[in-house]
Order: sequence, then C-alpha cells, then structure tokens
Amino acid sequence: MPEPSDYGLRPNSLPHADFSPFGGYPASSFPLYIEDKEPDDYLHNPDPVLDEEYDKNRFLYDLKTMDSRAMAGLISFVVLFVAAMALFVLFPVLTFSGILNTHEPESYEVLTHYHYPLLSAIRTSLVDPDTPAEARVRDSQRGEPWELVFSDEFNAEGRTFYEGDDQFFTAPDLHYDATKDLEWYDPDAVTTAGGTLNLRMDAFKNHNLFYRSGMVQSWNKFCFTEGIIEISARLPHYGNISGLWPGLWTMGNLGRPGYLASTEGVWPYTYDLCDAGITPNQSDPDGISYLPGQRLNSCTCKGEAHPNPGVGRGAPEVDALEGEVSNGNGRVSQSLQVAPYDIWYMPDYDFIQIHNNSVTTMNTYTGGPFQQAVSATTTLNTTWYERGNYTHNFQRYGFEYLNDDESGYLTWFVGLDPTMTIRSTALHPNGNVGWRKLPKEPMSIIMNLGISNNWAYIDWPALIFPATMRVDYVRVYQPPGQTKVGCDPDDYPTYNYIQEHLNIYQNVNLTTFSAGGYKFPKNKLTGC
Repeated sequence: MPEPSDYGLRPNSLPHADFSPFGGYPASSFPLYIEDKEPDDYLHNPDPVLDEEYDKNRFLYDLKTMDSRAMAGLISFVVLFVAAMALFVLFPVLTFSGILNTHEPESYEVLTHYHYPLLSAIRTSLVDPDTPAEARVRDSQRGEPWELVFSDEFNAEGRTFYEGDDQFFTAPDLHYDATKDLEWYDPDAVTTAGGTLNLRMDAFKNHNLFYRSGMVQSWNKFCFTEGIIEISARLPHYGNISGLWPGLWTMGNLGRPGYLASTEGVWPYTYDLCDAGITPNQSDPDGISYLPGQRLNSCTCKGEAHPNPGVGRGAPEVDALEGEVSNGNGRVSQSLQVAPYDIWYMPDYDFIQIHNNSVTTMNTYTGGPFQQAVSATTTLNTTWYERGNYTHNFQRYGFEYLNDDESGYLTWFVGLDPTMTIRSTALHPNGNVGWRKLPKEPMSIIMNLGISNNWAYIDWPALIFPATMRVDYVRVYQPPGQTKVGCDPDDYPTYNYIQEHLNIYQNVNLTTFSAGGYKFPKNKLTGC
C-alpha cells in the first residue's frame, strides 16, 4: 500500500486513476473538471438565457433542425389545410358570386316569344279554339252537314308528347316490333313548330337501331265511334323515292299500338259470333290464319275476364294513309284490317266501290296469316311531299263511316274526293266464319313515320335524312245529336278491363298476353 507521502510526490497520478463505475476504463474518459466540454452538456446544464431565447424562436429553431421526413409531413399538412379552405370556403363563395359560371350557353331555337302563363295551354273543349269557323261543319258523303266534335290544330308552339305531357296525344318510347321496323320511336322526335305537328326521322343510332323517328297516339285519351276523321298532312321526303312508311290510322282502344301483349287476340278482330271464327287459326288447317283466336269473344264463360260479357270485342284497324312509292309514283294505301278472314282474304267485291278508277285501284295485297286487308291504293301528287322543286302543299286524308249492320259503310277520301267505299254487307259469312262488322269499337288515332323492309323496297342511296312528316290538323266530325267520343262508352267499355290488365298496356317488353301473367278466357265453344 503506497504511503500518503507518495501522492504528493506523484502529482499527476490522480487523473490516471480508474474511477469508472465498472472498471476497465481510463480515468481520462470521464472529465472531472468543469473546463472539460462534451456535446450533450447543454442537456444537463440549463442556461436560462439561452432557454428563453429558444422558447421565443422555437419554430425557427425547429425548422433549422428539421430532417427530410419532418419537412414532408409539414408540407402535407399545409397542402391539406389549403385544399380544405378552398373546398369549403373559396369554392362556395365563387359559386355563389357567379364567377365560376363561365361556360358558353348551348345553342337553341326560339320557337315562340310568347310566354305562357301556368296551365294556359290546357284545353277546356274537345274542339280547338284555333279551328276556323268555316271548318266547324263538314258535309258527309250523304250530303248531310256533320258537326265538328274534336280538333287539334297544333298551333301551340313547342308542345311535347312524353307520357303525361299532353291532353290528347302521347309519343311512345319503343321499338315497333310488330312490323320489324328499323327505327326507334322516341318522344324527342315529336314536337310542334310553325303551326304543325312534326314527326322527324333521323339517321342516327338509338337503342341499337340506326334510325330514330316519332309516333303519337291518342290511346286511352281520345277515341271516337263513327263519323269522319280528316287529317291534313305533308308527306316526308320525295314523292318518287321508295323507302319511308308514313302512317295516319286508327285502332280499337282495347289494343295499344306497339304493345304486343295488349294486341294479341284482339287485333284486328271485329266479330260478334261464337263459331270457328273465334278459334286459333280459324280451325282451318290450310294456314289461312296464324292468329291465336279471339280473346274477348261473345261466348266467354261466366266469371272470365271480359269488358262486357256477351259481346264480341276486338281492336280493328282502319288506315287513312299508309304512304308508299311504286314505279316512281307516290301512292296512298287505305285499308280496313279485320279478322276472322274470308277465304283467300277475298271479301265480296260486289259491295265495294272504287270511285275513280283513273287514280284508285284495289290493292293487290289482300292480307296474310295475321290480318285481312280490304284495301285500295290512290296515286298522289308529288307536290304533296316535303321535298322537290315545287310548292309543297298539305293534303287531306281520312275516312267516313257508319257502322250499322245493314246500312253501314266506310268511305275513304284524298282531299275532298272519295276513293273507295265498303258496305257493311261486303263482310258477310264466308267459309267457316260468319258476319264481320264495320268497327263498333272506340277508335284511337295514331300518326307515325316508320321505315321497314316489311313494307316496301328501300332505296337506300336515294334517301335523305332528316325526313319530316308534318300534320297541320286533325278533325273529327259526327252527325248532329249523335256525338260518340270517349274511350270508354257504355256499350263498348274499355276502362275497367284496361285497369285490370294494366301490365300489358304499360310494359312494352311483353310480347304475349300470357307473359303479362294472364290467361285467355275460356269460352263455351271449347268448354268452360
């Protein structure tokens, strides 16, 4: 053990002593004097002056000592804050002030400068107030003055015909599959402008079809029974180019045009007997008929669905105009389409009259498995069409009929000139069927512009689109004191039956009556 005096002799021996807690480290590694400095001394030796200075400028000091990760986090927070302020403060302010509304307005056509007050276009009468006074009465083919009971002059600009838009007409949104049309009927293609109803066909794709066109129908809105219907129209395109299929026609209200489930078994029946005529195919093995039988016949069993049991019901069709071009000449086909059929679709021509053989002839087409057509064609003037180097005029098309079983008649006309007349006696019993009747059903009005390979040869290279059929007016006349308008008359009701089978009248995708969830009524002929 060293002597105490030895430490005095070795003044430098103390710094080299091992004072480490665990030993094995030189004493010089642990400073024992205040003059010795280490990097973390500031953590253990607070300086009030420096600490106060640091607290005052903490943000700047933190920025100086910030690493890249911390800097990225700070930038992200700043961006998020600015974005939130722009979204919830700046954008609403700019939108409200209108500064952001810098887009150019779309081009449009001013149809009228008249501002209609609310509900001002609602008609309170079936007769359009715009109908001229001289058109309120029209002489019938029998020389009797008949009264105007309905008219639509289409003078109100910008009318639309979507479901529920119009009092009298609806433009359906559908493909007319019954005749395999090449166009889609779209309400957008129907409007009023310049005092006419315009049905426009365009050559652009719509619902995977390459053409879009328009149809209007008064189904379940306006119907008439007996009288004169007169429609003034200018036909589309040229009068010497084949392809388009303009139509002005009527059909019984129990069938809705274009809704195949509603027309199955009722179109074009006009029959009131209980025999082979009500059965599928007319019980004829020769293939004269492919119809499923008269659904609403006169001998349905008790308790079966029927508008008025004991009366044969259907949806016959009368065509005021089906436009065609044959051998370079425009022609109108005017027809009565009925079921059940005569043998070889041939009525008794002894009771059919052609009024002017120089312009009108019996149609060579008399029918097929789905309808019998008693039809005549009349040559038209090329000035009654939309296109051509001449004045474009409107012409009147229509028909007049009374449906009495013995003295009834149906006469078509072009202009004021009658073209063909069918007497009710022309549809007498023939083969295994009995009397067919001139339509007793309430008839709705249909106007359309179609195109189909099932109608006529289509001269594709010569067709020009758009093509527009314009209708100036629709007028209906009836004998004085014999007004029969409405789609639900007492003797031929339709309303309750339609309401009870609403599915087939509203779902255009249903193609058969059974697809709507219904069955054909049983009848006494085949067994109740």
